[in-house]
Amino acid sequence: MHYRLTPIAAALAVAFIVPLTYSSPARAQTTSTDTVQPAAKDAKTDQALPSVTVNASADASAEGLPPAYAGGQVARGGRVGFLGNKDFLETPFSTTSYTQEFIKDQQARGIGDILQSDPTILVTRGYGNFQEMYVIRGMALNSDDLAYNGLYGLLPRQYVASELLERVEVLRGASAFLNGMTPGSSGLGGTINLLPKRASSDPITQVTMGWESGGQGYYAADIGRRFGPDDRIGVRVNAVRREGGTGVSGENRELSLASVGLDYRGNSFRLSADFGVQEQRLTNARTSVALGTGVAVPSAPSASSNYGQPWAYSNERDQFGTLRGEWDLTSDITAWAAYGMRHSYERNSLSGVTVTGANGAAATYRFDNAREDTVNTGEVGIRGKFNTGPVKHEVSATASIFELDSRNAYGFSDYNALATNLYSPTTYAIPAITSTGGGDLAAPKTTNKQQLSSVAIADTVSFFDDRAQVTLGVRNQRVKTTGYGYDGIQSSYYNADATTPMAAVVFKLLPNLSVYGSYVEGLQTGTSITDNTASNFGTTLAPYKSKQKEIGVKYDAGKVALTAALFTMSKPNIYKNTTTNYYGENGNQRNRGVEFSAFGTPMRGVRLLAGLTLLDAKQQSTENGTYDGKYVIGAAKTQANAGVEWDIPGVQGLSINARTVYTGSQYVDSANTQEIPSWTRYDLGARYVTTIGGKVITFRGRVDNVTNKGYWASTGGGSGLGYLVQGSPRTVVLSAAVDF
Repeated sequence: MHYRLTPIAAALAVAFIVPLTYSSPARAQTTSTDTVQPAAKDAKTDQALPSVTVNASADASAEGLPPAYAGGQVARGGRVGFLGNKDFLETPFSTTSYTQEFIKDQQARGIGDILQSDPTILVTRGYGNFQEMYVIRGMALNSDDLAYNGLYGLLPRQYVASELLERVEVLRGASAFLNGMTPGSSGLGGTINLLPKRASSDPITQVTMGWESGGQGYYAADIGRRFGPDDRIGVRVNAVRREGGTGVSGENRELSLASVGLDYRGNSFRLSADFGVQEQRLTNARTSVALGTGVAVPSAPSASSNYGQPWAYSNERDQFGTLRGEWDLTSDITAWAAYGMRHSYERNSLSGVTVTGANGAAATYRFDNAREDTVNTGEVGIRGKFNTGPVKHEVSATASIFELDSRNAYGFSDYNALATNLYSPTTYAIPAITSTGGGDLAAPKTTNKQQLSSVAIADTVSFFDDRAQVTLGVRNQRVKTTGYGYDGIQSSYYNADATTPMAAVVFKLLPNLSVYGSYVEGLQTGTSITDNTASNFGTTLAPYKSKQKEIGVKYDAGKVALTAALFTMSKPNIYKNTTTNYYGENGNQRNRGVEFSAFGTPMRGVRLLAGLTLLDAKQQSTENGTYDGKYVIGAAKTQANAGVEWDIPGVQGLSINARTVYTGSQYVDSANTQEIPSWTRYDLGARYVTTIGGKVITFRGRVDNVTNKGYWASTGGGSGLGYLVQGSPRTVVLSAAVDF
């Protein structure tokens, strides 16, 4: 596969060809395009070197990205759908925007690594595969429902490399009004928007090399330049290569990424474009674990054990790109337009494990899958400001469209015909595929065509000298899906529309203290049935709504911010009827909870990022009342995270950090007869910035799961299926980044 290395090798070569006369060696840790407020730099004392001043924005907006808060780990605000960027004190939702500085210092490899620090999100995997999944407020968000610079469905479906990103913006709660519905059947509990990197005002030439447990090597280049009169043109190139084993015995992972971000800043308009290629290959990856009927939850195996089969693999290659423009029609009216596309290619041979008896007795089989997706999506919008007497208005309107052509095929060997054991696995030669009713694996045909279109309008009214803001809006969304059998013959058709309203109020009791309340609805396409044992496997259910009410308070003490939110939300429950083996609606899921968060610099040289979520997620109106009042599968009642970073006094450039992640017990079945225990994970890290040979070098080290605890991290991923996902073993990550 020489092709997949070509863009990586080319981009790495550029890192050394760029003339060093453009270098700025006094720029350690300044690759972010954030504008850091003075408070943020005070928090790092004299150990941090000067930050970059922004003159480019990842979303092509005139005001640029919201600045980083004190400590630099999170930003003061982020994008609130088509309403645009808002400061966190003026946002009527619970939000967090993680900065590139935080991403680098955590040595995050993907989105899941970043979100381990978020107390409202449980990081897990999809059913029977290795796709990342994020459970927000007890409801799942699939990785293929992540937004990229405001557009859904553009990024690699299974996994997104962190080197691609400038910011990771989390918006909790239903958001169909703000962003439109996600193309997958997820996102009712919250959405995640990923922002690409842009060239900063100072040149960037950074090369990073690293090592990870299991012998995995890491190489990356990050290059940014601005050109032309007034540095109007920006180019940012990133290239990444990871290859080798992991902390899991026998597991091997490879990842290659190359991306280019371009931007142009005119007098009254701004343009940006992004292009990327990512390829990921997993071999002998540790699988999830299903439970047979009546089988008790087994204790988790040792942290590094691998009960998969050596012939199992998962390969994905994605090509994606976006183009975005923003025009200032007048000083008070701005219009924008954006377009994005993705083509993906996936091939998998999976070996899921089902525990069938006591003492770890289990069975496995081969399941092959082929998928190819083509996505085209776009949006247009306009935003304007005007006054009616003492009342200020900011009116926003948008229209969007999303189109997906998904081609799929599958085949499998005799179901669970291979006996094995969770604690002492048996390996087999790859078995032959005996069921071929799932189409042609070499040339899959279209099984799903989807078109989502919507229009939305909102008015944010400000009065009492901007101390009070009220936002009212509505979005009409049309869902058009056509299903096809694996033989290419049309099997289903759905075409309907729905309206989702939104109402919110923010009131500033003090300039640095605000309270808010909001009502918003979510709308999602129907669940795609991926359980191949179901009688309606391969079909897609009708769309469904969720409803959410939320109140909260936010306080900015200058160097520390505190937030609290109280919410209630509900949605239809999707379960498999054990009698008919058919998936459909079976009652409702009602989630109530409270969230607390704290971030900033509580004292000089100390940075804090912590939070707590208490969640009550229960089933209602189930068939014959069987599960009424029972807790939802895969929703932890308590989650708590605390991360602290400390600049060591007297040792310039040296910082250490520690993080504790706690997740409460989770039920595995709807009847709540089985559960996995709560777990706590401890992580440690360090960073040292120094100058060697006139070059600034940043050394980073990290150990996740310091105690090498073996534990079940999650159950079911909010899908109604009680499969078990084991937590990662002790993982050591070391890296050195050189700024030329």
